[in-house]
Amino acid sequence: MTSSGGVKIVSVKDYIINPLTYEYIRRGLKKAEGENAVFILKLDTPGGLLKSAQEIVKLFLNSSVPIITYIAPKGARAASAGVFISYASNIIAMSPSTHIGAAHPVVGGGSWGKLSKNVKEKIMSDTIAWAKTIADERNRPVNFIVNAIKESVSITEREALNKKICNVAAQNLNELLTKIDGKTVTTAKGKVNIKINKTNIENIPLTIREKILNTVIDPNIAYLLFTLGFLGLIVEFTHPGFGLPGIAGLICVILALYAFSVMPVNYAGFILIILGIIFLVIESFTPTFGIFTLGGITALFFGSIMLFNQPLFTRVSFKVFIPVIVSISAILLFVVGKAIKAQRQKSKAGKEGLIGEKGIALSTIHKKGKVRVHGEIWDAASKNRIDKNDEIIVEGISGLTLHVAKKEMIR
Repeated sequence: MTSSGGVKIVSVKDYIINPLTYEYIRRGLKKAEGENAVFILKLDTPGGLLKSAQEIVKLFLNSSVPIITYIAPKGARAASAGVFISYASNIIAMSPSTHIGAAHPVVGGGSWGKLSKNVKEKIMSDTIAWAKTIADERNRPVNFIVNAIKESVSITEREALNKKICNVAAQNLNELLTKIDGKTVTTAKGKVNIKINKTNIENIPLTIREKILNTVIDPNIAYLLFTLGFLGLIVEFTHPGFGLPGIAGLICVILALYAFSVMPVNYAGFILIILGIIFLVIESFTPTFGIFTLGGITALFFGSIMLFNQPLFTRVSFKVFIPVIVSISAILLFVVGKAIKAQRQKSKAGKEGLIGEKGIALSTIHKKGKVRVHGEIWDAASKNRIDKNDEIIVEGISGLTLHVAKKEMIR
């Protein structure tokens, strides 16, 4: 069987392998299979989730079209999950100055180091057995992928060529297409002769949804969404009625929780961040001479460092979380603190504190009517007629009714 000559290209660049990556690759591969075209995955990734890699490998091993993983451009890498995906391809191609390896398992929900020895051994054993089946299926060296899993071994494109892990070295896409034209590979449907028509190449882009969600699951973005969203909710609770901080905060927190469900989050770091914010809020409500301030900032600092603690993933940058901690601390201790103090003073003064305050008549007051004082609407009573929009002064209070007089009548 010969391919149609068409080429479908999917690019995974600078983000982790995750469920969205699987959806994107599946969409592109489905299109290639529908047209009997060659499928090229242009890959540059620090790695990703083992489960997502397993799903992509299944797609590749059961595909009816030739699959080429091209690790490019110069400086690109196929690490962690990228190794398994590359190994499952019919052809591995690499640009100069690229590398492949470091396939130590990465699991969601926390640090590998915190798993029990028994659980680690089970995951490691299962991953190695799975990797061996991929290597056997594609007739690639088993030793390298086993060492990449056990010892995080990584090699350059030249070493990969010498060890027969990489099939093709190519400076660019045009050179790659020239070199694979005419090659024969074995797919799930049998042998396929690769035919390349350079006028029939389609780059399949990410959808808008995929772009947005891939941005959301960036560790720095997810961290900002969570911390600033949580802050927005707190501002809303301390300044009720405005609405915008609460709505924006809730949306940000939900997006962050989605990102956390995809990425390997350390829940200890997650809890520390929440505790840090709570401590700062407590300090605003009940000043403790800095005890909760120190505790809050410390919890935020260590929580930010620990939130994404897998070595193969981008951690939250110091350039991101230090300004965030400073900003949150300042806002909670000063802005929120002042709001709470103002509410306390108002509460202490009680209704009696309204006597002597100015307001506006919301209706014509002839014995009874409505007034606004300090933004609040009150029932009002007056001995004299007061017209709508006249300025009034509170003279006394009976229950929930203010006794008012027209400002000009007060001497």
